[in-house]
Amino acid sequence: MSVSDADIAFALELFEGLGRLSQRKMMGGLCLYRDGVIFALLHSDGTLWLKGAGAFAERITAEGWERWTYARPGGKPVAMPYWRLPHAALDEPALACNLARDALRELQ
Repeated sequence: MSVSDADIAFALELFEGLGRLSQRKMMGGLCLYRDGVIFALLHSDGTLWLKGAGAFAERITAEGWERWTYARPGGKPVAMPYWRLPHAALDEPALACNLARDALRELQ
């Protein structure tokens, strides 16, 4: 399953307040970059995930954001440094962009 054109358009519109973004399809999903720094993933199921590091990762963990984990068959779950964007941010581009800026401050 790959990410849909409609989901890509939604993500780019949601984060258009960040300025020029670049993108790259990977493993059925899409990576979003600003100034060459990856800050978000769009999974093939349409979910958006922000990359967390430092104080931002601590904050969103404390707020209870869902963290992306996966497990290979027979393997232990592995936590990735991405947290699911809250539903409220999906309806408010200003909030989504502010959260992405918070993430990017810790990633640059």
